[in-house]
Amino acid sequence: MSKLSEYKKKKDFLICVDSDGCAMDTMDIKHFRCFGPCMVEEWGLSEWKEEILNRWNEINLYTMTRGINRYKGLSMALTEINEKYTPIEDLDALVQWAENSPELSNGALEKKLLEKDSVCLKKALSWSKAVNASINRLDESEKLPFEGVREALASAHEKVDVAIVSSANPDAVLEEWERYGLLSHTDIVLAQDAGSKAFCIGELLKAGYEKNHVLMCGDAPGDMDAATKNGVFYYPILVRREKESWKEFQEKAVGKLLEGSYGGSYQQEKIEAFLDNLK
Repeated sequence: MSKLSEYKKKKDFLICVDSDGCAMDTMDIKHFRCFGPCMVEEWGLSEWKEEILNRWNEINLYTMTRGINRYKGLSMALTEINEKYTPIEDLDALVQWAENSPELSNGALEKKLLEKDSVCLKKALSWSKAVNASINRLDESEKLPFEGVREALASAHEKVDVAIVSSANPDAVLEEWERYGLLSHTDIVLAQDAGSKAFCIGELLKAGYEKNHVLMCGDAPGDMDAATKNGVFYYPILVRREKESWKEFQEKAVGKLLEGSYGGSYQQEKIEAFLDNLK
């Protein structure tokens, strides 16, 4: 897999694909079993566990903030907890960092902690590392690609370049895609450490693709925003309708991209379906 700075296009078309909740059926289980529970444990919130976990899942899975960066989601959740349940010490340090840092990753937070001693930032890093460890302990049989993904990517990759563009942990992305034979149908892996999805798509465009030859395939508003910011097309994998979405991707969407008819009414139809699905 080439680095972003060294990437060269092989075909005239590019499809960017998100990982968690889009290609991999891992988003729900990671939030149900890892992200939310680790937050409850790190901040001692067991007294309000059920309500807090339900709200965590709403923020991260079922509303227009689905797929938000883990640290932004944490900032949002802790802000609500601070207002509704119990004070969160030094919360403002996390809120400010999550809002202003150009990179939101464990590595970036470790660098920030070298500059600023902060109780909340230390706990946020501890939480994030605990989340990664918890995800790694999930049984492999619980981290599967959605039905139809491998076939759809294999078919598309015969005609287009394929890039993974994800905000997930890079080691987890590589491990999961390799295990299920998906990695061989991609040309580059861009995860949390590569920068925002919008940045990554913008850098990929520098390889020489026409904007109307590029499609971002994702399941969250952030994926659509990244596509919009770069002037490329967006194809949604709809929550709870993933199998159906991947079937249409293979049978219809890729063909429309290649023949130049993806824009206009079809693109609008897909965006409207996506927005309706997250209401």
